[in-house]
Amino acid sequence: MKKIKIITDSSCDLNKDIVEKYNIEIVRLNVSFGEETYVDGEMDNATFYSRMASEKQLPKTSCPSPEKFAESYDCDEDEILVITLTSKLSGTYSTAVLARNIFLEENTSKRIEIIDSANGSVGQGLLVVKAAQMAQEGKSLDEIVEEIERIKDDVIFYGSLETLDNAIKGGRINPIAGKLINALNFKVIIQITEGVVKPVDKARGDNNSIKKVIDSIYKKMEEGKKYTLAIGHSNCEEKALKIKDMMCEKYDFEDVTISSVGSVMGTYASEGAILISVL
Repeated sequence: MKKIKIITDSSCDLNKDIVEKYNIEIVRLNVSFGEETYVDGEMDNATFYSRMASEKQLPKTSCPSPEKFAESYDCDEDEILVITLTSKLSGTYSTAVLARNIFLEENTSKRIEIIDSANGSVGQGLLVVKAAQMAQEGKSLDEIVEEIERIKDDVIFYGSLETLDNAIKGGRINPIAGKLINALNFKVIIQITEGVVKPVDKARGDNNSIKKVIDSIYKKMEEGKKYTLAIGHSNCEEKALKIKDMMCEKYDFEDVTISSVGSVMGTYASEGAILISVL
């Protein structure tokens, strides 16, 4: 039986123990504060959020170089599956494809399949884990690719943003309107659908916003179907644990994970954000 290498990028926000359990390789994006550039994960998340709050300008993220992907392809396995951050938010997918095309010119015995997750953060992570589980079960690369392509649009992903500070810094929202929304304690509710992050609602206060997010997720879940739950938090673990308890009271999930949202997705979500995905 051929072993299949599973590769993803660092926007997946997977916990270290899951990465190690399934032998998933992470190709890391870059984050820059002005002239200073860091590899995602080089700065711990608490330090990152603290620095981001103190900066006048948002940090900038950039996709890995083709060389970084090529290095990950140079492995013992002859079959490789790469699952990337949605191509509508990043050039990471295109870079992975470019690196594959160059790499295969000299490594003709390899087979490399690349999937655009049409997702990010915990939603992307759920797809990566599903692929890794199938690989461990002995499924073929064709079977895994077919299944991930089939289910990637079934990922349910909503989030609640604690503040619009980053949207203001990034020029995505009028500063006056953004500050007014913050002052009124409105939290913006977002959804990832068709590979794009969209604001879909708002609510006043944490409790109301989280309730709306959870209700939105439950409305999309099919009765009788088994689901896995993933919760990502931007430096607010206590809030994530509370949400886990709330959701598990209503539904018997097959598995539940809580993870910290790293610097790539955290740049846009801001500190205090909660991202919830089920598959």
